[in-house]
Amino acid sequence: MSVEKSRLFRGGRIASAVATEFVPEDVLVDGSGMIIARGKGFEVPTEAEVIDCTGCILVPGMFDVHVHAREPGQEHKETLATCSRAALAGGVTGCVLMPDTSPPVDTGNLVKSVMDLVSEQSLIPMYQAGCLTKGREGKEMAGYSGMAARRVPMLTDADHTVPCPYLMRRCMEYAKDFGVLVTSHCDTPPLSKGGAIHEGLTSYRLGLPGIPAMSQEIGIDRDIRIAQHTAGQLHISQISTAHGLKSVQIAKEEGAAITCEVSPHHLVLTDASIHDYNTHFKFDPPLRPAADVEALVQGFIDGSIDVLACDHAPHTEFEKSSEFISAPFGAAGLETAVLLIFDQFIRRGVFGWNLLIERYSNAPRKLIGQQPTAIREGEKAEFFVFDEEGQTRISSDCMHTKGPVSPFLGETLSGQIRGTTLGSRWYPVG
Repeated sequence: MSVEKSRLFRGGRIASAVATEFVPEDVLVDGSGMIIARGKGFEVPTEAEVIDCTGCILVPGMFDVHVHAREPGQEHKETLATCSRAALAGGVTGCVLMPDTSPPVDTGNLVKSVMDLVSEQSLIPMYQAGCLTKGREGKEMAGYSGMAARRVPMLTDADHTVPCPYLMRRCMEYAKDFGVLVTSHCDTPPLSKGGAIHEGLTSYRLGLPGIPAMSQEIGIDRDIRIAQHTAGQLHISQISTAHGLKSVQIAKEEGAAITCEVSPHHLVLTDASIHDYNTHFKFDPPLRPAADVEALVQGFIDGSIDVLACDHAPHTEFEKSSEFISAPFGAAGLETAVLLIFDQFIRRGVFGWNLLIERYSNAPRKLIGQQPTAIREGEKAEFFVFDEEGQTRISSDCMHTKGPVSPFLGETLSGQIRGTTLGSRWYPVG
């Protein structure tokens, strides 16, 4: 087995969740992938590879708790290998995989099968979530004991809600007994069924069936009440409305163990962003009006929203090229998440790198019981090099995902990820 050489990352400023100002420091990573020196003036091995980071930020690796890697069963959309390459290109060094594969991951044996594939194919640590219900059909509980024995980080039916409140109650009670987090896609199917975008002025203008905001809001209220009754821990995925966020804020004030996440696209796009019936803007939950987006941004800043999660959901261009109503929900997100937040918020002074690191690196890891990563001596190297003065043009040719569909295709975003280091390996972007 070959040993990697040492690498010196020279002249970059080191970001963290606690600092707001960064000074240039060098970082030395040895051949085993450990950070052995940070600062200035230390001895550098003569054989060390030098990576010039002048003018760049060194940022701890991000961690995404909402990733659809599609394998097994949907490898035409994405594979574990291509998903991990996309993650590294986006500065993401770990993630949680949704269980909406074919077949759905609803037993301990299926968890093991996927994790065996991860160990063989993925370039980054991946953790497989398990289903709440068998086959994600919402009819009976999945095999919790076997999945808990395999240490699944959460139980979720991904983009399906559990329609029966009694069954959801039983799911939360059993999950609590096994010490596993429940993550819910909050929805009210009779209200959202057949909808394609947010119900409002844009849906009326485009003549598309709408999904009302109350569909998610009623689902959030229901699951919060169930969590309060069972004293269970509930994580709400992909919150998208101001009223839904208000329900979370009230529940937290009352002492409920509730956390929630938001996607980058729900922070930067509105339903009015949809143009020319472009299906790359079709998400579940849908893009909402500006007032909701403003509330979500404020909630992200003040901590009402705990976690950023990109909901990486790649599809083939062929699938997305159908009519808006019949096209699948979702788009790729791992490669654009950090760039979007920098372009729209950090660069403009709305908030700093420290907040992004807290919401997209530290808090997601803590959510599933992992230790946050940091750029310091004695830690495994797990960071990316970001050029704040650079630019990145988003194009399908430059993306590493197998399903490069994105509402940001053709746009040029401020900032550029030069590369990501994970342990002893350095993955330059380009």
